[in-house]
Amino acid sequence: MISSVRPRVSARAKISALGTWTPPRLLTNADLEKMVDTSDEWITSRVGIKERHIVEPGMATSHMAVEAAKRCLAARGLDPSEVEVIIVGTVTPDMLFPATACLVQDKLGAKGAWGFDLSAACSGFVYSLQMGCKLVETGAQKKVLVIGADTMSSIINYTDRATCVLFGDGAGAVLIEPAEDGETGMIDFHHEIDGSGACALYMPGGGSLHPSTHETVDKKMHYVHQDGQAVYKFAVRKMVEATTTVLERNGITGADLGCFVAHQANRRIIASTAERLGLPDDKVIINIDRFGNTTCGTIPLALNTAVEEGKLKKGDLVLIASVGAGFTVGAALFRWEI
Repeated sequence: MISSVRPRVSARAKISALGTWTPPRLLTNADLEKMVDTSDEWITSRVGIKERHIVEPGMATSHMAVEAAKRCLAARGLDPSEVEVIIVGTVTPDMLFPATACLVQDKLGAKGAWGFDLSAACSGFVYSLQMGCKLVETGAQKKVLVIGADTMSSIINYTDRATCVLFGDGAGAVLIEPAEDGETGMIDFHHEIDGSGACALYMPGGGSLHPSTHETVDKKMHYVHQDGQAVYKFAVRKMVEATTTVLERNGITGADLGCFVAHQANRRIIASTAERLGLPDDKVIINIDRFGNTTCGTIPLALNTAVEEGKLKKGDLVLIASVGAGFTVGAALFRWEI
């Protein structure tokens, strides 16, 4: 259930570049007030969201992933042909198969790369990041592109006020490479799952259990279904447990961190975790007000916000954490080497 054994590594892995992209179209709380029975005050007070980015018709997850990847590689000065592996964390692939990583590889022009998708809901980026780091740490690969991207608007019922106010679309990408002498990079991680909570947050239609039919469409089974209270209670508890585990195992306290970057699902969950860790507000990165919950895109988007706001600098210790459908839980500690 819990991944906490740290294997030997032949090299240290680091994030060497970051790139993000969100579609320009905005869906504001004022827009939602015209669509469902809700209000700006209700949304802001409960989850902290003011607006979210939404793709235009015809745009899919691979399109956003490619844009984020281009910005990431440009920041590093690399040609796509130098990428060896592409890992795409997503729950909204362009289609069930082929993998969105295949579509990204082709659109990006990364002709020498292999890759795959990873589905872990809101923990998808954290899990994908570890997969990329392990490939580098073992010496198997030297340049791994890790992307978190989701087109949540494609699976949201915009007549359901409990879910339609929460989600947005967006993508972020990081490049994983071997750390240089004197650099630390990735330090530790803690992942776990609890499948007993599967039906608290899920999309029931479209898989092998309930293949797409007129009946599944009529029953709105191809949209996100959520038990908000169950998800909230689990997330508050597990976000604290996972982050505390990683910090204590490495002799780190909140005072040692440069910043804390949590999955942006609910402002109150992030604030509660930060308080338990003893973190001041200036070390806690929150941008949910501008992007909403972009699922696999939230953490790279928040890392970019931290850089833009001057809260994340080379040498800083960074703690990231997520809780998602499944339930999935993830936390990681690393030193920012950009």
